[in-house]
Amino acid sequence: MDGTTTRSLRARLTSHCLLLEMDHGLALVDTGYGLRDVRDPRSRLAKPFLAMLRPELREEMTALRQIERLGFAARDVRDILLSHLDFDHAGGLDDFPQATVHMLADEISSASAQLTVLDRMRYRPQQWSLRANWRSYSSYGGEVWRGFDKVHQVGLGPDVLLVPLIGHTLGHAGIAVRREDGWLLYAADAYFYHAEMSVARPHCTPGLELYQTLMEKDRGSRLRNQQRLRELVRAHGDGVRVFCAHDVREFEQLAGRTHREPIRARAPAPASSESLRGSST
Repeated sequence: MDGTTTRSLRARLTSHCLLLEMDHGLALVDTGYGLRDVRDPRSRLAKPFLAMLRPELREEMTALRQIERLGFAARDVRDILLSHLDFDHAGGLDDFPQATVHMLADEISSASAQLTVLDRMRYRPQQWSLRANWRSYSSYGGEVWRGFDKVHQVGLGPDVLLVPLIGHTLGHAGIAVRREDGWLLYAADAYFYHAEMSVARPHCTPGLELYQTLMEKDRGSRLRNQQRLRELVRAHGDGVRVFCAHDVREFEQLAGRTHREPIRARAPAPASSESLRGSST
């Protein structure tokens, strides 16, 4: 199912990653599943999630293989902006050993604590072999951006921002990217279904709503941040385009292609961005 019917408890999802071509090299927003997840999922991913989500793990859909189709190599990815450490967002970290990984400090401390059974299933230290590359950002300080506070620049200039969107996890963040035609705000798992951003009548399909409730670490913050995102859409709709990590419709509108196939090979083009669909669930 593609999640467009409110009668379905199943939904077809994407793992949306964004590739930024910058003067100093490439930056990747989230990593999706990685090569090691594809090749040995049972050692990397929790069995209950494998059974429940039934991820379609295809090597050609990993971020690394799609980046290679664009004519680049793993070493060209200098920075990774990570929304959070859930297994379907952090699985590809091992594929980019030279990249500096940027995320909120609260995400690292919460994920590392492994306090609950669910934490031990969603956060997979097997995917964290390169922790020495991680760079964290405090929940204090930062700047205000479009009504969101504690927003951090991450050393990539004022056009790439880490925006706290707490709720799904305790260190969950969105990533804002400024282009010539305005801002993109990748909201990651702050919501799952495009209609949740409807100003007139926000709603979500039952299966995705159930999953969000199951996975939330702070319900009050999650719902407040969803409302703040809707207010952002209402106030800045012409200047900020909000999209999440897993909605097929949003991915295809941004990428201009089906989510079922990897990106088409092309010659590198500077100063642009590409949406990469990772292995889907």
